[in-house]
Amino acid sequence: MSLPAPSPDALAASHSLQQQIAADVARHDGALSFASFMETALYAPRLGYYTGGAAKLGKDGDFTTAPEMSSLFGAALARVAADIIAQSAPNILEFGAGTGKLARDVLTELAGMGVTVARYAIVELSGELRARQQEALRDFPQVVWLDGFPQAFDGVVLGNEVLDAMPVHLVVKTAEGWREQCVTVTDGRFDYVAAEPAPALLEQIARQVPEHDSLPEGYVTELHGTACGFMATLGALLANGRGAAILVDYGFPAHEFYHPDRSAGTLMCHYRHHAHPDPFYLPGLQDITAHVDFTAMALAAHAAGVEVLAYMSQAAFLLGAGIGDLLLRTDPADTKAYLPQANAVHKLLSPAEMGELFKVLVIGNGVALPPAIAASDRAHRL
Repeated sequence: MSLPAPSPDALAASHSLQQQIAADVARHDGALSFASFMETALYAPRLGYYTGGAAKLGKDGDFTTAPEMSSLFGAALARVAADIIAQSAPNILEFGAGTGKLARDVLTELAGMGVTVARYAIVELSGELRARQQEALRDFPQVVWLDGFPQAFDGVVLGNEVLDAMPVHLVVKTAEGWREQCVTVTDGRFDYVAAEPAPALLEQIARQVPEHDSLPEGYVTELHGTACGFMATLGALLANGRGAAILVDYGFPAHEFYHPDRSAGTLMCHYRHHAHPDPFYLPGLQDITAHVDFTAMALAAHAAGVEVLAYMSQAAFLLGAGIGDLLLRTDPADTKAYLPQANAVHKLLSPAEMGELFKVLVIGNGVALPPAIAASDRAHRL
């Protein structure tokens, strides 16, 4: 691969993390689960991708998210949030708030609508991103930071590209049945090794992967145990209160995620705006993600006691939330101001960009969605 070279300090940090992971591999008899590898690569204290000090988002980072593209994304979410707040409580809880831009855009739009948010809580694991958020949101005194789930909650939960960054298990179909793809060290380099899966992982395959017995040999895919656990906890939190969670991410329902043609899985890495499939490249310096199995997410939330209020493409959600009207706040005749916003909205809505690959899952308890959003519901496709 031809990728930008890291700085000497960044390279040294990655080497330190590689040594830590290699020690973990040795402690697990040469076969560390990929989920454990991914968790360490992303979240190891001071060295992991999300817990280290390097920039993650924007032109100086590794990827760009929807809130970074346009303030209209947050404004559209705010419109739906306002409806949910009116039925629950004036609280917002955001997981993985990035640079803080989504929070700022949501709070700004809500203030313009006359909706007061009493408390905007952010759960953020990245120290670098938390610092950026605190700077970006210094004019919003209702914003607080948490280290984990609150004990109780009523209101709106937001999660933009949160589920895709949670560790996944890798599994492969072999002539002997399903095996777990673990991480080993061969000649000083990380590599894959197949291992007998634990009974719980086999049960998850049987539960989560449609037609798992008929998939071809060599078929590799991901299982989202950590994300399912997150959804169960989030579902239980909402089941004991009143409100809804809006989760935006890229992914598919199970019958598309585990399609026979998707035989190499969905694992992808992002480094300096380059996407590539090698998770062993410079651990700690690149993002590692997997697409989301939205069927598994919905089932985990439903089992925890909440309703699946809606599932749809990002394009359908944003259009239902009125992003077109928001765009027209800028006079199209003012081409210098209008065209950049129109181009960003096109990327958010276009099937060839983010409009169809990104989905929106809404779960909740004791609230109803605005009619324009509910009309686009495709939960039956889960």
